[in-house]
Amino acid sequence: MINDNFYRRKYVVGGIAVMIVLTYIVRLFLLQVIDQSTQEKAANNAQLRQTLYPSRGLIYDRNGELLVSNQPIYEITVIVREMMQEHFDTIGFCNALRITPVDFAMRMQEMSDRRKNRGFSRYTPQIFMQNLSQEDIAQLQQEQYKYPGMDIRIRTLRDYTYPIASHVLGNVGEVNYNDIESDNYYAVGDYSGRGGIERTYEKELRGKKGVEVYMRDSRGRIQGSYQNGLLDRPAEAGTDLYLSIDMATQQLAEQLMQNKVGSIVAIEPKTGEIITMVSAPNWDPKRLVGRERSANYQQLLDDSHKPLMNRATQAQYPPGSTFKILQALAALQKGCITPNTKYPCNGPTSTPIKCTHNHGSPVDLEEGIEQSCNPYFWALYRDMLQQDGYENGHTLFKEHYNEWREIIASFGLGERFANTDVREQAKGYLPTTEFYNRIYGQKGWKAITIRSLSIGQGEILVTPLQLANQAAAIANKGYYITPHFNRNDSMKSDIHATLVDAVHFDVVHRGMARVMTEGTGRWYNIPELQMCGKTGTAQNPHGEDHALFIGFAPMDNPQIAIAVAVENAGFGATWACPMATLVMEQYLTGEIKRKWLYDRMVNANLIDK
Repeated sequence: MINDNFYRRKYVVGGIAVMIVLTYIVRLFLLQVIDQSTQEKAANNAQLRQTLYPSRGLIYDRNGELLVSNQPIYEITVIVREMMQEHFDTIGFCNALRITPVDFAMRMQEMSDRRKNRGFSRYTPQIFMQNLSQEDIAQLQQEQYKYPGMDIRIRTLRDYTYPIASHVLGNVGEVNYNDIESDNYYAVGDYSGRGGIERTYEKELRGKKGVEVYMRDSRGRIQGSYQNGLLDRPAEAGTDLYLSIDMATQQLAEQLMQNKVGSIVAIEPKTGEIITMVSAPNWDPKRLVGRERSANYQQLLDDSHKPLMNRATQAQYPPGSTFKILQALAALQKGCITPNTKYPCNGPTSTPIKCTHNHGSPVDLEEGIEQSCNPYFWALYRDMLQQDGYENGHTLFKEHYNEWREIIASFGLGERFANTDVREQAKGYLPTTEFYNRIYGQKGWKAITIRSLSIGQGEILVTPLQLANQAAAIANKGYYITPHFNRNDSMKSDIHATLVDAVHFDVVHRGMARVMTEGTGRWYNIPELQMCGKTGTAQNPHGEDHALFIGFAPMDNPQIAIAVAVENAGFGATWACPMATLVMEQYLTGEIKRKWLYDRMVNANLIDK
């Protein structure tokens, strides 16, 4: 009789053998098909893949003036496995680079730390040093044969023709882990746009990487091109960009904002193209290039005046008297007034809002704009909201408020501009009925409660970019095109119509022209340029008031619309208005003839004011 235990043991042993075979088959399948790292290591033993980095696209201004180009720099890579296999002259290597052996050890340790360098491999080139000049690597190039596994690669860094437009252009910096994880284009040590145009158009500007594949022998030495270059691929340079910025106007505007805090934004009304955008204080773009980038960035970050903040798009101010133009247009559209409607003014004794000065009374709309008469615009605002009184639980009053708010919002206020290449925008703020209901209750507020809105104070906030766009919409008599920088990307069909009919703008244009000929802007007007404008002074609870101005020129064929904001500078007529007229003069005529005014604006120091 067969031993049953022996008989069963035979099947157990056979089963174990089958399991072992299956385990090997599965493991081989995983290694050969699923796990690509083994194949990559094997391939790396036979091949050396060197990345070819493309030149970044150039950036020009609206007239073809070169703003941003590229300069060659060098980086040193090492393949750790090859360094270890053959004699590597560490001392000579350090002497050639003018570093100490301690520096060498620290760099090697940091490079090999997978927490900091997640792409580390002993088989592939790793970045040892970056941002080196020709002088830095000259000796190393002559003695390269002494350092197996070491290679010198050429890359490019940004170079700036002029020390301007830092907020517009942005900068280029080394990618981080999140960049690498979200886009497989990048590897450790790569660069990408970190702000402004460089970031917005990163994919267009960066180009496409190339590669050269070399064959290596069993000892890792390069034997020549792999398969006669069959796998090689040249790098493709990035796309050039032509911006709407006018270099000469940008340069002038930045000079005017020296030693001041604020911004200047100018737009071509018919296209929405941004002619100039200045945020002050700013910096020379070259400071964020090369080996000193990190230290300089930290200095800018620590600066109490916050130069890294783009005040043109992120600072928010009450619009002050510049808002009176929109009040007039809203009242005309709602049929509450006509151009001939008059309201009385008792000067500084007026109530509940006083006028800043004495002038004739009563005044009509053109005179109200020219004189920036607070009582006129309060009365206009009151009548607009109270057309039907306060019956039915304030329902009609709130309907008029919401209609008013919709008209104001149609000029681009209260929201970020969408579908634009302008980055990092603040929304501004247009208070809602819900906001006032929470503060005062459903029936606790009336026109007089929110009277400060009538003169652009109170809760309303705008950015300088929104103010410039408002000026463009007024210049266009009721429409604007989304503000943008890229001239290659035509947005002329992206028209935003305001809720004010074109017929209502002529009287407002005449009033703004009178500001420049008879009102607060008369000392800085250039008659032949047909300037239209409105000064403003925004109350600031933290110090001196902010000086504001909006305007456009020429009146009959507007080519530039502008907004200027100078923080803690006092009256808009004193600083913002003259700066705006100088910018308009430069753009429209190509030169500045009023040297006395230019010198006074440039040499003024309002930071210490």
